[in-house]
Amino acid sequence: MTNHTFAMLRCAISGVLAAMLLAGCTPSGEGGGKTQGFVATDITGADYARGFRLTDHTGRPRTLEDFRGKVVTIFFGYTQCPDVCPTNLLAMAEVMRQLGDDAARVQVLFITVDPERDTPALLAQYVPSFDGRFLGLYGDPAATAAVAKEFRVFYQKQGDVKGGSYTVDHSTGTYVFDPSGRLRLYVKHGEQPDRIAADLRRLLAGQ
Repeated sequence: MTNHTFAMLRCAISGVLAAMLLAGCTPSGEGGGKTQGFVATDITGADYARGFRLTDHTGRPRTLEDFRGKVVTIFFGYTQCPDVCPTNLLAMAEVMRQLGDDAARVQVLFITVDPERDTPALLAQYVPSFDGRFLGLYGDPAATAAVAKEFRVFYQKQGDVKGGSYTVDHSTGTYVFDPSGRLRLYVKHGEQPDRIAADLRRLLAGQ
């Protein structure tokens, strides 16, 4: 993808994000009106998603322990995803904006489920285009399968698999770890950025 394509994607998705933000002004549905607890699903104590060993888009080997002291969010996707992935990354960019100075204590990670096409160079171009602090992570097909299994993430190619013009069906939720490295929350795709930001603030405060 070119920078122009990324720009077009961001413009298209930003309209969706704006609608999400407006909708989020009035608490309703799951979590609406809560004054205590988390909006996202609390999965503290879960016996999966314990970690990973991958490489970031700068070529540096990474594990979950590298980010100890920060709240970490992890989303699985791929750069040629037409809607879900850019929507998620734009939402997380808005979350970082809302967090202000606290954003320095948050790390957003994007793990590709399409290692055959998502080269380090492409991830380095795509992921930071949403926010320069975001990191794209990749592994070979075996490492990708292993980390997806550990996180209970589904992904499967659809369409012209042999020709390379395919899409990838994949899980769309975001995992959130607290500053001590414990898995705490599962955020459903489409959650409002202000509600995500509120949950991250609670984790940063030690809740």
